[in-house]
Amino acid sequence: MTMIEKLQHKYALSRQGAVDMIKASVSVTVTNIALMVTAGILYTLIDDLLKGNLGKERIPFYVVGSLVVLLFVFITNFIQYNATFLTTYRESGIRRTTIAEKLRKLPLSYFGKKNIADLTTNIMGDCAMIETASSHWIPELIGAIVSTALVGISLFFFFDPRMVIASFWVIPVAFIIVISCSGLEKKAARKNQAVKLEMSDGIQECLESIRDLRANNAQDAYMDELEGKIKKVEKFALFTELKMAVYVNSAAIVLKLGIGTTSVVGGILFARGEIDLLTFFMFLMLVSRLYAPMEISLQNFAAIIATGIQCERLDEILSHDIQTGSEEMKNRGYDIVFENVGFKYSDDTDVLKDVSFTAKQGEVTALIGPSGGGKTTISRLAARFWDVNSGKITLGGEDISKIDPETLLTNYSIVFQDVTLFNNSVMENIRIGKSGATDEEVMEAAKLANCDEFINLLPDKYGTYIGENGSELSGGERQRISIARAFLKDAPVILLDEATASLDAENETAIQEALSRLIKNKTVLIIAHRMRTIAKADHIVVLKDGVVAEQGSPEFLSGYDSIYSRMTKQQMISQNWKM
Repeated sequence: MTMIEKLQHKYALSRQGAVDMIKASVSVTVTNIALMVTAGILYTLIDDLLKGNLGKERIPFYVVGSLVVLLFVFITNFIQYNATFLTTYRESGIRRTTIAEKLRKLPLSYFGKKNIADLTTNIMGDCAMIETASSHWIPELIGAIVSTALVGISLFFFFDPRMVIASFWVIPVAFIIVISCSGLEKKAARKNQAVKLEMSDGIQECLESIRDLRANNAQDAYMDELEGKIKKVEKFALFTELKMAVYVNSAAIVLKLGIGTTSVVGGILFARGEIDLLTFFMFLMLVSRLYAPMEISLQNFAAIIATGIQCERLDEILSHDIQTGSEEMKNRGYDIVFENVGFKYSDDTDVLKDVSFTAKQGEVTALIGPSGGGKTTISRLAARFWDVNSGKITLGGEDISKIDPETLLTNYSIVFQDVTLFNNSVMENIRIGKSGATDEEVMEAAKLANCDEFINLLPDKYGTYIGENGSELSGGERQRISIARAFLKDAPVILLDEATASLDAENETAIQEALSRLIKNKTVLIIAHRMRTIAKADHIVVLKDGVVAEQGSPEFLSGYDSIYSRMTKQQMISQNWKM
């Protein structure tokens, strides 16, 4: 693995970002050396003064030399600023975009292991932390170490090595002290991250469930619990800072010892006549200039160690396998065929076992059965939201695991029970079904989905903003907008997941009318608990405990004591029940 590749994985960078980090580190090194050149001019000036060599002919040398050095310092600082800050901010934008693109291509099984608060922290908090590390800590640290090492080596060969050792011995010792706590620091940072995520989850859950909390008078108890989580974050943050401060301050104290050793060793050597006064003075000036930036470098080093957790979290996303496949389909028709499909989630529990059935084009195939039987899982697998563990699913004879998910989904219109809407106009919420659709096409889809009537009653009709997740609309209205999207997309395969389960009779009738127009001549896979919803289905697949318990037409399954017939009778009894 090359240095650039190591930097990419270590700090979750793009290739250009890794190259820019190397350039930034080099620019900081050059800037530090440029600042030290001024000390060289000062040393020469004092030497001339002591020897009486500062004549008129030498003054132009110092004037021009000082101007050249100042110009050099200005240029190197300008280059350093561009190399550290501007490139870092550009890389930060690239990183966020790259993560968003990566998340778009990850299988949904990945999101089953994550929550929204965690992913939000990845994109916002972790990226911001690495941005600070890339612009302030890492280049400064590398530049300080390299420039200090170069200066130390130069002094070792051109001046007294004993003075160099007396001045520089404290620097590696100080860094070893900080390195020795890296394991504890990472452990504390992980714990700190965990309690922060727990707090973020609590805040998000509170905002999402405030209505239910108030309805049950549970807000005070919940807020007490949330306050405990917030205090826990504060406690761990203080504990982590205190632990790190012990090591960093100990290392800083060791650095200060260098002033003492330089003074003692220099004094002894000067008394013996082994070094001159100017050399002694130069090393005293050196340590007064050297240790202050090294203390900052030690703090940066400690911060970089802690940032490793954020880098690992981002690299986990960027290195995760994505779903791939051909971007060109060669399917023959749109029959969906499940062949001996087996599937399990991350907990290793079998959800589906040896499932086989066919959803034919031009027919309605209904999935029914007790809760937890695997119905929703089948619809997700059919759209390749997850990949099967065994067996095969084909669309028109083509294995969907070999098709790019985005290409595959161009053939699907999906209507979920839980509709997701955006805080935008009705027009734009429907237009999501087909990017670039004209207003006329959107309005025609809305009419087919029986949306036109309620939309025309809204203040700005199709231009009305409907609030976060459609909060200004009723459940039935939100569901019909979802169906309007499906009409607009006009895909050959329709997946309906409990599309009418939570609606009243009037809304259900309106939506069923819209659905009957939507599903004509298409492959339809529908999940339903209400038997009347699927009474006219062509084929019924009954799932129980992850296996196909029975399948056939409604007439066939009604002809004997089947699970389907028992479910139908039970629902008729419940519908006729009265208080």
